[in-house]
Amino acid sequence: MMKFFGGKKNAAEATPSTGHEAGAEEAAKPGFFSRMKQAVSRTRESLSTKIEEIVALTRTVDEKTLESLEAVLLTSDLGVETTGTILAALRERAKRQAIEGGDELRELLKEQIRAILEAPIAKRPSTVAPADGPTVTFLVGVNGTGKTTSAGKLAAWYRTKNRTVLLCAADTFRAAAIEQLEVWASRSGVEMIKTRHGGDPAAVLYDACSSAKSHKIDELIVDTAGRLHTKAGLMDELDKMRRTAAKLIPGAPHEVLLVMDATTGQNGLQQARQFTQSAGVTGIILTKLDGTAKGGIAVAIAQEMGLPVLFAGVGEQMNDLLEFSPAEFVESLLG
Repeated sequence: MMKFFGGKKNAAEATPSTGHEAGAEEAAKPGFFSRMKQAVSRTRESLSTKIEEIVALTRTVDEKTLESLEAVLLTSDLGVETTGTILAALRERAKRQAIEGGDELRELLKEQIRAILEAPIAKRPSTVAPADGPTVTFLVGVNGTGKTTSAGKLAAWYRTKNRTVLLCAADTFRAAAIEQLEVWASRSGVEMIKTRHGGDPAAVLYDACSSAKSHKIDELIVDTAGRLHTKAGLMDELDKMRRTAAKLIPGAPHEVLLVMDATTGQNGLQQARQFTQSAGVTGIILTKLDGTAKGGIAVAIAQEMGLPVLFAGVGEQMNDLLEFSPAEFVESLLG
């Protein structure tokens, strides 16, 4: 099994990075709120403008207003189920107490969306770091969602938390996936374990787990294949990798993060459901959020899949993976 350690070092010589360099770069960047607000600007402009148009001619929100709001939420990719949940809550509130104008409607809408996003986080079990070995995170998802890129960005994010990181290039089926992850490993200053194109993913994972344990690495991030010849083949391969990791590190994988492309909207949800059913997904990385006017897909994920959105990709740079905050996302969207 071949290993990549800064291009020259071998496993025995590798010195994990401290994260100070990445942390200094991160500190110079704008805060989460301003960056998220910029990322969802297309969704915010569309949503806010339409809400203002809806309430411009009325002081009290009535059934006609809510029907118009329903159409607006659907065009922002919240989906039928999520939109229905929000509208039912607003109608119930309107029965008890009149909703006075656009400002109050906006605040109530914020409350509903924030509650939906926070619910899966509140139910999320705490991840306990294993006593013997690293925390193992699998990144899964279909090809083209930004999975390999997210692996590199996640490594850089952990470095800002002063965590040592090892990357595992277990997507051996896609051409150039290994080379792409090598670039990200070099950029983020972390080590990487790889094998040849077409090699056995479980074998390279075994090597990575062994290396991470022997070097007392904090975080092992595994880039998995996004597509084999059949869906069954892909899921069988992921299951084999889960068993391999568990043999070496108790409880592994401790996280299985599904990488979803925000621009695919409701179509991406169907793909996500397949992975969730078969791969034991624990959270979502939502990429390309800055490239769509339908950022409501983040809310649909939380409502329809019951999974927390943990990270949001808002650009192409190494530090453009943001830890997701429901409250600040909602303020960015409707504030």
